[in-house]
Amino acid sequence: MTEQTRLLLVDDHAVVREGYRRLLETRPDLAIVAEAACAREALDRFRAHGPDVVVLDLGLPDMGGVELIRRLLQRDAGARILVFTMHREPLFATQALRAGALGYVTKSSPPEVLVNAVYQVAARRQVISPDIAPELALALIDRPREPLAELAPREFEILRLLLDGLGPEEIGARLSISAKTVQNCHYQIKSKLGVRSDIELTRLALRLGLI
Repeated sequence: MTEQTRLLLVDDHAVVREGYRRLLETRPDLAIVAEAACAREALDRFRAHGPDVVVLDLGLPDMGGVELIRRLLQRDAGARILVFTMHREPLFATQALRAGALGYVTKSSPPEVLVNAVYQVAARRQVISPDIAPELALALIDRPREPLAELAPREFEILRLLLDGLGPEEIGARLSISAKTVQNCHYQIKSKLGVRSDIELTRLALRLGLI
């Protein structure tokens, strides 16, 4: 019998999960062992099932995918993670890869791109979907001129939550850190990005396509 690669799917949209679960299950050597609708469920399922590959979205309701990647790798440094997301901006791909993901595929990619990416990540090889690979390469070349690329994955996640309108206490609760740590990171983010106020921070995020 062919040895199966065991997958954990993480996406807050049940219909979307159903769609790519059916796609992946057409391959006899791929098996969906668990699904999760949020990051905390994903951490629990990961602990319980020990999947070979985690396929996750970046837009989750409790904490973002970048933070989830970081936490999964804290639990298992050998975790193999494939991001499957609607975000085409090179910034999101850069942050996900810096956090430790092995692959990044957009949801606008053809189905075979996702399937191939699962096999590549299972084999511990990096993979980027062809629709964003040229933009990502250019972004990496131009990185000194991309201020948001200077943020660490944790800072990027805090910025994303700040831009969603969350306060320090709520962000701290989501990320399991203190409100004081969030406030300190908020200050560091503004310092790194060279802005003096939250209004300037929001304007910069709009200009760079983060919002």
